[in-house]
Amino acid sequence: MRVFTCLIGLLAVCANLPAQSDGPDPLHIGSVTVSGSIHERYEDWDFFDAKGENHYGYSGSLLRLMFSQKEQTYDWAVELAAPILLGIPNHAVQPAPLGQLGLGAAYYAANHNDQNAASIFVKQACLRLKSEHSSVRFGRFEFTDGGEVTPKDETLAIVKRDGISQRLIGTFGFSDVQRSFDGAQYTYSNGAWNVTAFSSVPDRGVFQVDGWGWVKTPVTYLALTKQASFGASKAEWRVFGIYYNDDRGVVKTDNRSAAAKAKDLAGIDIGTFGGHYIMATPTSAGTFDLLGWGALQTGKWGSLTQKSGAGAVEAGFQPKIVKAVRPWLRGGYFYSTGDNNPNDGTHGTFFAILPTPRVYARFPFFNEMNNRDLFGELMLRPTKSLVLRSDVHGLWLANSHDLWYSGGGAFQPWTFGFNGRPSNGATGLATLYDISADYQWTRGLSTGLYFGYARGGAVVEHIFPGDSNGTLGFLEVNYRF
Repeated sequence: MRVFTCLIGLLAVCANLPAQSDGPDPLHIGSVTVSGSIHERYEDWDFFDAKGENHYGYSGSLLRLMFSQKEQTYDWAVELAAPILLGIPNHAVQPAPLGQLGLGAAYYAANHNDQNAASIFVKQACLRLKSEHSSVRFGRFEFTDGGEVTPKDETLAIVKRDGISQRLIGTFGFSDVQRSFDGAQYTYSNGAWNVTAFSSVPDRGVFQVDGWGWVKTPVTYLALTKQASFGASKAEWRVFGIYYNDDRGVVKTDNRSAAAKAKDLAGIDIGTFGGHYIMATPTSAGTFDLLGWGALQTGKWGSLTQKSGAGAVEAGFQPKIVKAVRPWLRGGYFYSTGDNNPNDGTHGTFFAILPTPRVYARFPFFNEMNNRDLFGELMLRPTKSLVLRSDVHGLWLANSHDLWYSGGGAFQPWTFGFNGRPSNGATGLATLYDISADYQWTRGLSTGLYFGYARGGAVVEHIFPGDSNGTLGFLEVNYRF
């Protein structure tokens, strides 16, 4: 509640402050550009009540320093990262089915049970060769699926950022360490068309502060994207395919018995095929937007056959009335399959691969596996620098025979990367209410505040009978130079 009080106060202040457009100029050493960022966030968790430390706060910082050079036929970049975690809770990891009580517990478990952890590693080190329409990038770099093209239309760009990008492959940018990839990327762009091919091995990181090594779960991605216009309407479509492999021999997270999972250490080989379509249409009353996204999966989940899918439909409207706050109303529905029978030969749970969960779960106690999410959203933009947003999400498990999943994929060699709690035959997960404020003070300085309240349903109540309600609040400051 302390963060919520701060949020209300900041809204009142920011709404009356003019934004500063000036900021630090880039630093140059000859033809080399020196840039970087400093990120600081304090999180206050009150996870669903359980034995152990469910209410705690901790600080996470991430310092990044990049050296880069751009020439006509090539460019390169080398970036160092230094994550610093202070005050991580040491009693928030509990035996199943309670598990990890929020992300503070995930940091503690991933860093040798240390309450304070820090490191420095190479975040990016890549070379890109360029021609008129194509480029090839090699080395260590960041990549997000659906983020290879940014629409020129502002509405489409925001819809794509918040509803398409990073659903299956992302940097896990909310974490205090984040994720990079070692591999290669080919891009061909000509007018409205874009072809992107990407193949890599993800690096360690996300919750583990040591980001030097690899996680041997290679991923390959191929996508064709096209921009389109229909009169005043702007649109974009994409088709994609992803191949993911995991031969690490770690125990998988699924709804089978512990004994069955321990015996099945065979690899994962999954193909994911899908696409999206987004459109923005301006009218005399305001701008309407539509979003459609879907994916099907096939392949092998150890000894099981993978058969799963997911889809999302969203719509929005920006009315021209009340121009002082530029309102934007959005709503939608997401569905991903769950597994109906833990004892047959099929794994029916949609596999989220290597996503950034927090984009789609702002209070990240869930993810997009075995999930149904019906939501409504209101965004207000009283100035160019202030964005206020509030969401309401109704959350259910897609299948009562499957698990309540969380996590964002492999991030260290010896853990699977996704967690699961039993459903106990129920599907009602939670109702999530949240509010956030983001303010751009200068070209380089911004702040963000968030408060989320989750009212647990039957799934949560079975596991956390003491108090099935949870909260998350944070204050963050970002400075770029």
